Amino acid sequence: MTETPMTAPSDETRRQVLYWRLLARVFDVDEQPALETASMAVVDDLGLPPALLDPSISVDNLIQRFPELGGELRGLMEHGDAGGDPVRRAALMSKLLLNVFSTGSGSVTATRLAGWQKDAGWLREALGDEAAGGLSGTLSELEGDLVRRMRLREVLADPALASRLTPSMSLIEQLLRDKSNLSGVALANAKSLIRRYVDEVAQVLRTQVQQTSAGTLDRSVPPKRVFRNLDLERTIWKNLTNYSPEDERLYVDRLFYRHTAKRTTPARLIVVVDQSGSMVDSMVNCTILASIFAGLPKVDVHLIAYDTRALDLTPWVHDPFEVLLRTNLGGGNDGPVAMAMARPKISDPRNTVMVWISDFYEFDRSQPLFDGIEAVHRSGVRFIPVGSVNSSGQQSVNPWFRQRFKDLGTPVISGHIRKLVFELKNFLA
Repeated sequence: MTETPMTAPSDETRRQVLYWRLLARVFDVDEQPALETASMAVVDDLGLPPALLDPSISVDNLIQRFPELGGELRGLMEHGDAGGDPVRRAALMSKLLLNVFSTGSGSVTATRLAGWQKDAGWLREALGDEAAGGLSGTLSELEGDLVRRMRLREVLADPALASRLTPSMSLIEQLLRDKSNLSGVALANAKSLIRRYVDEVAQVLRTQVQQTSAGTLDRSVPPKRVFRNLDLERTIWKNLTNYSPEDERLYVDRLFYRHTAKRTTPARLIVVVDQSGSMVDSMVNCTILASIFAGLPKVDVHLIAYDTRALDLTPWVHDPFEVLLRTNLGGGNDGPVAMAMARPKISDPRNTVMVWISDFYEFDRSQPLFDGIEAVHRSGVRFIPVGSVNSSGQQSVNPWFRQRFKDLGTPVISGHIRKLVFELKNFLA
């Protein structure tokens, strides 16, 4: 008798082994020996390092040891299954997914949080912008859970540990909620982290806003007679009759300049932000965005935050860091109180835009708030209701308000903050 040679497992079988191991490790802390052995055989056959299967090794550490894997991981799944070895791709992707989704339990150190944030960054790169955007909400929840499991006050009290923290929305939310309980070194470290995050987000948003047009040319204003405004072509054309063939020279008796003065009217931008617990992303992003627009010429920005009370933050609108330190996240909603503070700021309705950021869950105050909004809109103010201005685009808006805004011709803006930037630039241009 002759032995029948064993058939090598198919690519599909090997991929299933890797993904079954991934699911087992995410949902059960105990290893499954059979799956571990089979997965190790697959990885070895692919010529990949065994460290790929070790969830305790961060992606950064893996790439430090095996630099060639860095190029493979970037954009790994951006083009789906087109091209490349599907089993190798499954092995690399399972590493990213395991490191990000297997967050364990118990307390979390600053180093652990920073490592997870870097691993999540690698996962976003591997998936590409579109797919990563769909996961943003889930990743934010995982990060928030890690932050909540940190002994944050102890970490902040230790400068060495605090320096390892990477600012994120989840971390900033916790710092803003807990700032009244911090003092001394812990408070100083918290402020430093908030400042770093504000500066990082501001840099991104500023590139999106760029330079905003300020109006049309005003030809009633004489052009400034300086060299940079000289209209050379027009000057030559208008003086051609002064050309001397004998001298072969053009004698200029009049210079012409371009008009650069623009008719501009200062635009008033009133930003009203719901600072209740469900709107943390909006509070942070819109505070920073308002400060950027406040820095543009001929734009008069006012900022109001509210929960059950309204707070005029306009004096600090140029410094989002100071604004955030003066907010108290959480509490209920009382939109009519905020509207009562905002309406007196409208002096020229047709030259005013009011941006209202909220989930619009006002309950017994829904009708009074909508009546106020409708009156503002009909007066000529450009009213822009915004359901969310976060990176994930996930949001929940009261359906009652959503329908009424649609009927009013001012549908709720939702999704990425770039949409709000686009609307504001259109108004100011």
